Amino acid sequence: MIELVHLEKRYKNAVPLADVNAVINDGEVISIIGPSGTGKSTLIRCIDLLERPTGGKILLNGEDICAHGYDVTKARRRMGMVFQSFNLFGHLNAIENIMQAQIDILKRPKKEAYETGIELLRRVGLGDKEHNYPDELSGGQKQRVAIARTLAMDPEVIMFDEPTSALDPTMVGEVQSVIRDLANTDKIMLIVTHEMNFARSICNRVFYMDQGGIYEEGTPEQVFEHPQRDRTRRFIRRLRVLELNIDSPYYDFAGAGTEIDRYCMQNDIAPRTKYYIRLAFEELTSHILRPVLDHVPVLITVEHSEQDDKTAFTASYGGERFDPAESGDGFSYKVLQSTVSTLEYHYDPNAEHSNQIKILL
Repeated sequence: MIELVHLEKRYKNAVPLADVNAVINDGEVISIIGPSGTGKSTLIRCIDLLERPTGGKILLNGEDICAHGYDVTKARRRMGMVFQSFNLFGHLNAIENIMQAQIDILKRPKKEAYETGIELLRRVGLGDKEHNYPDELSGGQKQRVAIARTLAMDPEVIMFDEPTSALDPTMVGEVQSVIRDLANTDKIMLIVTHEMNFARSICNRVFYMDQGGIYEEGTPEQVFEHPQRDRTRRFIRRLRVLELNIDSPYYDFAGAGTEIDRYCMQNDIAPRTKYYIRLAFEELTSHILRPVLDHVPVLITVEHSEQDDKTAFTASYGGERFDPAESGDGFSYKVLQSTVSTLEYHYDPNAEHSNQIKILL
């Protein structure tokens, strides 16, 4: 079992891990997902002590491996890392790459190391490649040798850092197949990946990382089908977001139109959809919500999904109940209603933004 207690990693100009807390049980397969730069690789490198945490604890079966004086070599013997760049020794052939650490670190006799290596090469489908050097192997084959090398050390924990990101798309499947086979063992597996379908199919738990920690976690169904938090939902649905905060009646509406145009161009949004985004913005803000702007700011959020090519438009604002259907500008409301797929109004006096208009374009 691994327990992370207030784990942090700070650099001079960045804090990838601010406060990470988690309990990882034996046999769990965890996919670690999230945007680039949110500390995914840093997390597993800290667990393997390739990076020294700057705070907190890592308990491996009850032992704090970050404690002063702890034998780092002892911890690393219990954990294995598979890197995205393979890290094979170019001057050694496949079987020699697998034997080397067994002999040097585990002190296994050469014969035993060789037999273990051959068995593992066969397990990853490369039994006929024992004498091939790395430059004679494809990217997928190199990664499978790297996995076999890690397995040869018989680790309790295996970590994969983007194991398929450096591969040609045609070779991704062969590596994923090997990892799926390993998922049936009793080892802890932590897999950093951008392959969402793979992440969902292989694990029994998901960590979504953002804002310096594990932002949301749960089963694959919970995280991928019913994410509870906004950043998770936006990442899973591949949403491209534009936010406009209209804080007074004298807001630069013309400048906002330029921002909308730029947003649509950057995200390859169809001209017809751009027209409806601008129409919704102009009718709501310039006509319907004018009375509101005298009292409270209005937050406009546009979310375009790359996954299904749908666009949602939301206007949120505080204050007393103000239903656009009951506003003074009925004509603008009817124009808006007739040009969108759905238009819903919600009022919750206990919410930060008590009024919310949701539009599906």
